[in-house]
Amino acid sequence: MGSTGGLEREGGSGPARRGRNRRRQRRRGAHAAQDEPVYSALDLGTNNCRLLIARSTPDGFKVIDAFSRIVRLGEGLGQSGLGSAVRLTDAAVERTLDALKVCADKIRRRGVTHKRNVATEACRRAVNGASFLARVAAETGLELEVISTDEEARLAMAGCVSLLDPRVPKALLFDIGGGSTELIWLEVPPAASTPAANAPNARAPLPEMIASISLPLGVVNLAERYGGRHVSPEAYRAMVEEVAAALASFDGAHGIERQVARGQVQMLGTSGTVTTLAGVHLELPRYDRARIDGAFLDFPAMYAARDRLCAMSYEARVAHPCVGPERADLVIAGLAILDAICRLWPVGRLRVADRGLREGILIGLMRGAPAHAEA
Repeated sequence: MGSTGGLEREGGSGPARRGRNRRRQRRRGAHAAQDEPVYSALDLGTNNCRLLIARSTPDGFKVIDAFSRIVRLGEGLGQSGLGSAVRLTDAAVERTLDALKVCADKIRRRGVTHKRNVATEACRRAVNGASFLARVAAETGLELEVISTDEEARLAMAGCVSLLDPRVPKALLFDIGGGSTELIWLEVPPAASTPAANAPNARAPLPEMIASISLPLGVVNLAERYGGRHVSPEAYRAMVEEVAAALASFDGAHGIERQVARGQVQMLGTSGTVTTLAGVHLELPRYDRARIDGAFLDFPAMYAARDRLCAMSYEARVAHPCVGPERADLVIAGLAILDAICRLWPVGRLRVADRGLREGILIGLMRGAPAHAEA
């Protein structure tokens, strides 16, 4: 017994040596992981503050940390009138700063080497946007870049491309946000050139963006103007009609409805509205991204889930596991926007994406976009 133990301590072939080898391998693996680039994408929208931190993998990327919080930075947006500037309120700024401090801490602790932090509609419109961004930099160390609507659409497209069906030549991609709604009309590359799911290192071409439009209509500003907690049928119809009227010229310019009628168009939606709707349709006991992302909703099922939500009281929406208190007063406005899109372009089936702008940022960073990489 004693001599055997001595051999193991000196480096024999027994269990102790195998244990030491495993520990060395784990340490080497940990050191290798520490040497790998770490990427982060932060998206500050009108309603949400979201962060993804990831490492690149041969077939895409692996998320190692994430954060999402509803901050309602753009509260009051709808009360300023469409096309007018909005002032970020003190309460919204404080809520948002609290969330951004969490993001900054995660970015530091995870040793992020390449990052991009973007802000969208609320910061585009805010008259006090520059002072807000300066305060963010001073208090969190985060430099936020206010991106254009075209860039927002491009990044959303890049993040969702792997969910497109290469057998259908055209696609309508939409993102229903807090302060705006982006729609992108796409030419889809054939199967041989379509990148694999979440494949940031693939060099295959992305779909061609034929055209895009950004409507200054989102769930926050519509809910503020038409009501969010208690929405009458008349108010709902008015929201649908307003959005449909705003989209009519986009359809006319590109003949989208004609191509929908020929069966040449697929539809992909990325937003809290469509993911919530999918959760309600699937009757999930709690939100489950694995079952939502990439799910299909036929229009009859989608309309049935919409009707269930519209029939609920505000209190019932608060209690619903796929809605909750943070979305309960916004989801009906989102449904009205979705309703207008689907009535104008009756594709017949919607694919749901729980991904978008942040994933597009990560893909851009991992493909080596030098303008946005920070070592």
